[in-house]
Amino acid sequence: MLSKLVSKQIINHGLRLTTRAASASAQPKLVIDRKPPVKFQKLFINNEFVDASSGSTFEVINPATGDVITEVADASEKDVDRAVKAAKDAFRLGSEWRRMDPAARGQLLYKLADLMERDRAYLAALETLNNGKPFKDSYNVDIPHCISVLRYYAGWPDKMNGKVLPVAGDFFSYTRREPVGVVGQIIPWNFPMILLCWKIGPSVATGCTTVIKLDEHTPLTGLYTAKLIEEAGFPPGVVNIISGDGPHCGASLVKHPDVHKISFTGSTQVGKLIGIEAAKLVKRTTLELGGKSPNIVFADCDLDTAVEMSHFALFFNQGQCCCAGSRTYVEEKIYDEFVQRSIERTKRRKVGDPFDESTEQGPQISHEQMDKIIDLIESGKKNGAKLLVGGKREGDKGFFVQPTLFADVEDDHRIAREEIFGPVMQILKFKTVEEVIERANDSDYGLAASVFSKDLDKSIVVSNGLRAGSVWVNTYDNFDPVAPFGGFKQSGLGREKSEYSLDSYSETKCVTIKISQRNS
Repeated sequence: MLSKLVSKQIINHGLRLTTRAASASAQPKLVIDRKPPVKFQKLFINNEFVDASSGSTFEVINPATGDVITEVADASEKDVDRAVKAAKDAFRLGSEWRRMDPAARGQLLYKLADLMERDRAYLAALETLNNGKPFKDSYNVDIPHCISVLRYYAGWPDKMNGKVLPVAGDFFSYTRREPVGVVGQIIPWNFPMILLCWKIGPSVATGCTTVIKLDEHTPLTGLYTAKLIEEAGFPPGVVNIISGDGPHCGASLVKHPDVHKISFTGSTQVGKLIGIEAAKLVKRTTLELGGKSPNIVFADCDLDTAVEMSHFALFFNQGQCCCAGSRTYVEEKIYDEFVQRSIERTKRRKVGDPFDESTEQGPQISHEQMDKIIDLIESGKKNGAKLLVGGKREGDKGFFVQPTLFADVEDDHRIAREEIFGPVMQILKFKTVEEVIERANDSDYGLAASVFSKDLDKSIVVSNGLRAGSVWVNTYDNFDPVAPFGGFKQSGLGREKSEYSLDSYSETKCVTIKISQRNS
């Protein structure tokens, strides 16, 4: 029960989580607000909440019911111009932001993290209402991770130093790490708060200013965070947060000549279009895109762990994870037993009201996404994969899909090639190490992968052979602010989180000074 959690560090399904609700005797029971009030629906530009210039709004839907939650300001190209101008003014030489001590930037991030911690229950409830993920995940995973990420980056601003260079001749030469400038950041709908913090953290730490475009499906927690940014004391224009669609609002941000870098998290298809537009102005880009991640289970694994973690690797967040372990390769010696255990585990998975503490799986984000998943399930059946669990819509209200499991999947099946982004597990059989490495790498994607084996040597050999940005061994989705995240191949460019992300938000400047050799 959430109300009985004590303050401690726990490891749950490979995710490092922080729970801070005290025992019932120490603090009041956590009260879950199933209908948290929506407090902010306007654009946040220059530390003010303003209407869209056209007065336009769009509806925000509760995916668990299909009902309208509220209407939010719909930013146009003109609003993007306003937000970029605010960010550009805040970045001008001599501005309050540019004159601020690096450590003071860190203090702003610490303060923002503290405010998120204060409002953790409300943010989690709002995230669940808008996104549909189980409240226990919003409360125990997403918001604590956001807080950890901001506190991690809060320690960086006064530690990004340059070097003195031993150049030849009578010269003094050194490097400086300077902010890249005005940044455009585009947030997806599957982890709205987490990705918001992954992007705010390095941007602020390096001294950039930013315009953040929230996804039109899930803008509510981002707009509330804007109020916390103001409360934390960020100077006007440093962080601007707007809501709008991709083809108009997002495209205007990408094409804007005063935006020096784009950081996008989303589909590979859209990422390619952004890359083309960014290249026209030689903009810096970070693209964290799609995946079709292999999860390799060897016969010498701990089978209980492998079954549970493989289930988690696919079904967590309703399967709406870019790094979901969606190609589960199982060694033939244990294939039948693994499949049977996975069937039993999938049948036990509880789908329903995301505010119910026993719910494991909430709705998909939209009717469109639900239909796409059902279409891919049908393709799996037509291709000859064996549907063993689920395969249909769950209920007739909201956008729920039954936990679904396919066995006897082949590498050329559509469900084994395309990113489903839903609760559909695919199990494939393999015989040898060499074979499974080759098959795992036979994909346009290279975001993540995992290996389950008690043989450390084999695990390292396989990990080294996999073309993926993150490889987990005997675990999955172990995200820590210190660990970088990003993909190979068509899974993207650059890295999120960790010190590696700071490079893409900064430029290296070399200064060389001629030294006089005259004696005084």
